[in-house]
Amino acid sequence: MICNLCPRQCGALRNETEGRGVCRMPAAPVVARAALHRWEEPPISGTRGSGTVFFSGCSLGCVFCQNEQISHRDFGRSVTVERLRAIFEELVDQGAHNINLVNPTHYAHVVLQALERPLPVPVVWNSGGYDRVETLRALEGKVQIYLPDCKYRTPEYAERYSGAADYPQAAEAAIREMVRQTGPCVYDGDGLLQRGVIIRHLLLPGRLAEAKRVMDWVAETFPPGTVLFSLMSQYIPWGRASEYPEINRRLRPSEARAAEQYMDALGLEGFAQDGGADQAGYIPPFDLTGV
Repeated sequence: MICNLCPRQCGALRNETEGRGVCRMPAAPVVARAALHRWEEPPISGTRGSGTVFFSGCSLGCVFCQNEQISHRDFGRSVTVERLRAIFEELVDQGAHNINLVNPTHYAHVVLQALERPLPVPVVWNSGGYDRVETLRALEGKVQIYLPDCKYRTPEYAERYSGAADYPQAAEAAIREMVRQTGPCVYDGDGLLQRGVIIRHLLLPGRLAEAKRVMDWVAETFPPGTVLFSLMSQYIPWGRASEYPEINRRLRPSEARAAEQYMDALGLEGFAQDGGADQAGYIPPFDLTGV
């Protein structure tokens, strides 16, 4: 396949076994873990957990990525589309409230094939927000819940920390498309999300002003009740963060408090992580469980 799935549109020739392009992945899916996960936002994790499927490779280059073992070092196992569908069904049988596709952007073509027949639970598209609108449109009706990051509003930060100066405009367009597809959030009788968009933002050290810019954009763009906002304070120096002194530290409690207060002042509905989320123990073990 000639790949233009993500905003890079690098035109790489990806065959079934050989990785090419920015994401370095072959056309066939590579998966590092598939298991119930209880650390997502409450209406996604519920009581039994979200059926998370972690894909390897990535079209972003975030220097602080906590999943860098799979996103940058490409650990994982190649599976067929048929096996991927079976993984979804196994997670449903284990009681998963939903099927949560983590970093699926460069595997949209595979996801479409695996979801040709509807699942009995919602499908969550859990991405870095660096998605191409045309690719998302092809997923309409297959994905019920979108869980994108909104990492930056400033191109200079996007380039420095993720190698993608066009991230702000790409994420803005992608999130607008996601909201168009789902409409406002819809819950079942147990408070579990069945349809809608949750926008995540990971607080970076010393970048409180950038977090405020992200929250301003969300508040100005979407009427109250349209989306949920998830303010994440789980940042720890990871990956190549040591090469960037300004982010080579943990968040200060005052930074997290100030961001949460700003979120409250804007009236953004959603979630803020409790103190203590900045622990390596929250990073899933990428050990081919469930693959």
